[in-house]
Amino acid sequence: MAGILGKKIGMTQLYRENLEIAVTAIEAGPCCVTQVKTVEKDKYNAVQIGFGEAKKLGKAEKGHLKENGNYRYLRELRTENVKDYQVGQKIDAGMFKAGDIVQVEGISKGKGFAGGVKRYHFKGGPKTHGQSDRHRAPGSIGSTTTPGRVFKGLRMAGHMGARKVTTRNLVVVEVDTAKNVLLLKGAVPGAKGGILLIEKA
Repeated sequence: MAGILGKKIGMTQLYRENLEIAVTAIEAGPCCVTQVKTVEKDKYNAVQIGFGEAKKLGKAEKGHLKENGNYRYLRELRTENVKDYQVGQKIDAGMFKAGDIVQVEGISKGKGFAGGVKRYHFKGGPKTHGQSDRHRAPGSIGSTTTPGRVFKGLRMAGHMGARKVTTRNLVVVEVDTAKNVLLLKGAVPGAKGGILLIEKA
């Protein structure tokens, strides 16, 4: 399979050939195959995997997972090789090796309500000629008589962060199969402890 669920541990540094490399440590798995979907039964091929222990599950969730364990996070991954997987099969960091190119999907850090300068890097207003309180204001948003309204999607102040972000073309620097830890070159989305989906590019 091309992907696995993991948890962001944090960032650190490695030294390779007299170079300092910034890497992100990710606890990748172990995950369990909780469901296999096929074209015949579900109209498409996919594998559902579970990660992380849940403290409490409802009856429907317990029935779905059966005896495979209590998983807090479930994620579905499309794949054509569904015959290679069975419910209950374990997946861990051993599916990756040093040098692999991956993409990582996660939820970015939430910044709360932010203004236009922080959110979209607006320049702000002039700081001279009597402008006492307009330094970080967005300015006019009108479009005159035509169209006589404000278009949807106009860049303004609002909720910033806490959205799905994918970082592509990250290199696997090191794999610790004993601890199920991946070291990826560079940064990945989200805060420490955030759930990530790591997929082979």
